[in-house]
Amino acid sequence: MTVPLPIDQQITFLYTRDLVATARFYEEVMGLPLALDQGDCRVYRVSTDAYLGFCRRKSAPEQPSGVILTLVTPDVDQWYRALSGRGVAFEKPPALNPRYNIYHCFLRDPNGYLIEIQRFLDPAWTGSTRMADIRRKSTEEIRR
Repeated sequence: MTVPLPIDQQITFLYTRDLVATARFYEEVMGLPLALDQGDCRVYRVSTDAYLGFCRRKSAPEQPSGVILTLVTPDVDQWYRALSGRGVAFEKPPALNPRYNIYHCFLRDPNGYLIEIQRFLDPAWTGSTRMADIRRKSTEEIRR
């Protein structure tokens, strides 16, 4: 068996044509804290050791496809209400997806990137002990 080498953090970088609109969306609408401003790149903290970075590039796709930014949370409905209250139009409101045993909703950022806000209902998901505790308590509520 191969022993994995240590990885301390994770950053996903995406390109944008409009860094100002992107910064406004992720900072003011999504509420993500800015971890690092590199001028033409901005890095946001998504969770303790996961980050999302946007870099201004003329080569950024006009209509990105094939990428889903999934944010995992114990409270999809709270995110939906908060973002709706900030004027975000959702492509899909919160719903149960029985195929993947998740509860989720979809929206797009100003660049056209698809954002999924999701909660795993599958007890096999081991991503977070906090999530596991919440999942046990609330899975029945969603299924009602």
